[in-house]
Amino acid sequence: MKFKHLFIVLFSIFIHQQLSAQVFSDHFENKTLRVDYIFSGNNLNQSIYLDELISLPGWAGRTTRLNEVPLEGNGQLIVLNPASGDTLYMTSFSSLFQEWVTTDEAKDKSKAFENTFLVPFPKKPVDIEISLNNPSKERVAVYKHHVNPDDILIHKKGEKHITSHKYIHGDSTYRDRIDLAILGEGYTAEETELFYADAKRAYDAIFYYEPFDALKDRFNVVAVMAPSKDSGVSVPNKGDWKDTAFGSNFDTFYSPRYLTTSRVKSIHNALAGIPYEHIVILANTDVYGGGGIYNSYTLTTAHHENFKPVVAHEFGHSFGGLGDEYFYDDDMMENFYVFNVEPWEQNITTLVNFKDKWEDMLPANTPVPTLPEQENLYPVGVYEGGGYVSKGVYRPANDCRMRTNNAPEFCQVCQRALQRIIDFYTDN
Repeated sequence: MKFKHLFIVLFSIFIHQQLSAQVFSDHFENKTLRVDYIFSGNNLNQSIYLDELISLPGWAGRTTRLNEVPLEGNGQLIVLNPASGDTLYMTSFSSLFQEWVTTDEAKDKSKAFENTFLVPFPKKPVDIEISLNNPSKERVAVYKHHVNPDDILIHKKGEKHITSHKYIHGDSTYRDRIDLAILGEGYTAEETELFYADAKRAYDAIFYYEPFDALKDRFNVVAVMAPSKDSGVSVPNKGDWKDTAFGSNFDTFYSPRYLTTSRVKSIHNALAGIPYEHIVILANTDVYGGGGIYNSYTLTTAHHENFKPVVAHEFGHSFGGLGDEYFYDDDMMENFYVFNVEPWEQNITTLVNFKDKWEDMLPANTPVPTLPEQENLYPVGVYEGGGYVSKGVYRPANDCRMRTNNAPEFCQVCQRALQRIIDFYTDN
């Protein structure tokens, strides 16, 4: 009887696992549904609005582990079966809007930001639910809408007028790889060859570092040339505004080095018809700066002397969801993390739930906090200072590619985190 009872339990678990695992072809076509939203509001109230639905040929994303996410992010998007409520697909993300909400400007002003997400194209009607979280991981905005795949107002793109592009590594026939697109910002048509050379430099820079170097054959990398009217990018603090493909500018949130764009739809329009999942944008300038937003994009300058470490750092944000390990002595961004909540980024901790971070990688008797002068004894430790603040947030190494431009590599914890992301997308 005991054996029979055990068999029934194990069989039930097996059946549950089989039912909970979604089979891609049961629910989705080999196409992409692009969903454009507007996030709007201020530091007290945030809202989500549907902007447009777009159909793209082919699906470049994962076809397994559909109802899982590798990281929590600052928001989630879930595709649901309306009849059963089952999750058919989900993804997580962060957004420029959610960063802006933490700034002083958001205390007395409201703004709206574009956001775009890709999901597999459903065979039958589905519900899509998207939600935003605040730094305390509380839901602050939720929007749910119904999508009928036969809706005649779903705009078809990517079948004509595909942007000029070249593959740097792999090609579109490798279906089981991570598709990375590198775009040019502020390159005129006459500077096309300069862009393609810079895109190759970006590929070489990112895949110089581990674990990307060892796992480069899990990626396809394509360079996409969307010409700009003007050469260079906008630098507002110098009164220098350019007419560029994606409308990027320095001085985001009045921070001189922060280079971003809020014209997210223009980025995705340029990529229509080209397989892509992750995005790196190269700015045609030697001004220092950049930005990386998890599951959105990396944007960085192509001609600064620190291009190589910076593009890898920003890709650590946008692809790997890694947090910044540097800090400001005056704690000028003290509202970005909440000290009684564990950050979702895998390379910083408030010690609230450290066992889910890199506690298992610590040498025996590692002091907490670990002092900088002990870095040779503890390559993996608990060093105070990270997430922009000097106290209350901890990083795993005294130095790392996510802290300074001089660090020769991603630290061991960051490498493991990146490896896990790559495995999530490519292990079938």
